[in-house]
Amino acid sequence: MGETIYNLAFDFGASSGRMILSKYADGKIELEELHRFSNDPVRVGKNFYWDTFRLYHELKQGLKKAAAKKLPIKSLAIDTWGVDYALLDKDGNIIGNPINYRDDRTIGTIDEVGKIVPLKKIYASTGIQFMNFNTLFQLYADTKMRPEIYEKADRLLFMPELFGYLLTGKKYNEYTMASTGELLNAKARDWDFDLIKKAGLRTDIFGELVQPATVIGDLLPEVTEETGLSGVKVIAVGSHDTASAVAGAPLSDKDAVFLSCGTWSLMGMELDDPILTDESFKYNYTNEGGVEGKIRYLKNINGLWIMQNLRKNWCEFEEEVSFPDIIKASREAERKDFAIDPNDPRFTAPYNMMKEVIAYCEEHGQGTPNGLGEIAMAIYNGLTQEYGKVVRELEHLTGKTVPCINMVGGGIQDKLLCELTAKNTGKKVVAGPIEGSVLGNITMQLKALGVIKDREEGRTIIRNSFPQEIHMPE
Repeated sequence: MGETIYNLAFDFGASSGRMILSKYADGKIELEELHRFSNDPVRVGKNFYWDTFRLYHELKQGLKKAAAKKLPIKSLAIDTWGVDYALLDKDGNIIGNPINYRDDRTIGTIDEVGKIVPLKKIYASTGIQFMNFNTLFQLYADTKMRPEIYEKADRLLFMPELFGYLLTGKKYNEYTMASTGELLNAKARDWDFDLIKKAGLRTDIFGELVQPATVIGDLLPEVTEETGLSGVKVIAVGSHDTASAVAGAPLSDKDAVFLSCGTWSLMGMELDDPILTDESFKYNYTNEGGVEGKIRYLKNINGLWIMQNLRKNWCEFEEEVSFPDIIKASREAERKDFAIDPNDPRFTAPYNMMKEVIAYCEEHGQGTPNGLGEIAMAIYNGLTQEYGKVVRELEHLTGKTVPCINMVGGGIQDKLLCELTAKNTGKKVVAGPIEGSVLGNITMQLKALGVIKDREEGRTIIRNSFPQEIHMPE
């Protein structure tokens, strides 16, 4: 028997976070959730903020629970959602609380920046899908709406780097996270200072990029004293949660499509080089950084957010239902042919999701969905038909034939979603594991510690450690 390695993975989502303990021994990983907490943004005046120090408090609560296990924990790493950041002054203090990407200060900024630097030119360099919450546009908004904070800034740290800094005192920027912000040259895999300057932004707040599987440092003495955890290295992994999810997806073929199913659906392929063509720009695909220098070529699709809000509204306005209740009602629905466009802006943050779904179907000549099952089927069909469209686009843009889809994330617990994905894409679906982001986080820690060689060895370990289910198209 070889050495048993213990690691901690902090996985912060946009609505909740958790800390997972990993045990690696004899070529297999076992996971145990030690701490879970909600992530509740706070509205102050006109702005929407992250409750940053509350999240840091929860992180330390997790460390205390880990210390209580009295295990020889080797390392920890943090992954979070993308694009959001903190600004630090020259003394290393946070100035201005980090703002949530759903804040509306960035409305109209894509058009404004596009007048300074043509959008096609931005895409030809960054290869990033245009979304007004990308860091490029958030920083541009900061220069207009909170210039006093922006001008005092000495460093920008993305959210996982901020937590890493609070734990270690070390400032760093990690490649996969930085790539989400539309600030990097996709080919050079480094900051695009020419674009940053042309957009009227400062270049001196960005640090040298570190790659996933880099050891950052040790916990600060005060963190060790407070939490009781010592001898633990903090490691930079694919700190954008999707980068970790793709690293944790045991892709069964080099041309397989990954589909990370959560609040968002992130669907794409792992490539050696970015695709920066006019056609890719037209289809609005994104070239985000992956682990080991790979490119995550993908599309962001509104995901289970729609179903989560349907359930919430049904519980508020009709009766209490669970997700299994929704699945059962969908299977029993009289009509199963309703379908929405999940990317329609009306589904971004409506007051009443079920009314929006019904209205969409009526406005598009489909008739009126009756009852929970038919409304839910409109969402299921809309999502999975969009997955089919994305698969066809990926085949066209890459020139590859997709053999199968590897689904990871919480959404794979919904068997109906997996079945309809196979049906509406016409591809074999391999579902599993649920904990894609956590496992990608852990395997990059194991690489940094010299326990494994690369992501492919990590994927083999994941494949051998967790079950996968096959769903075939009808």
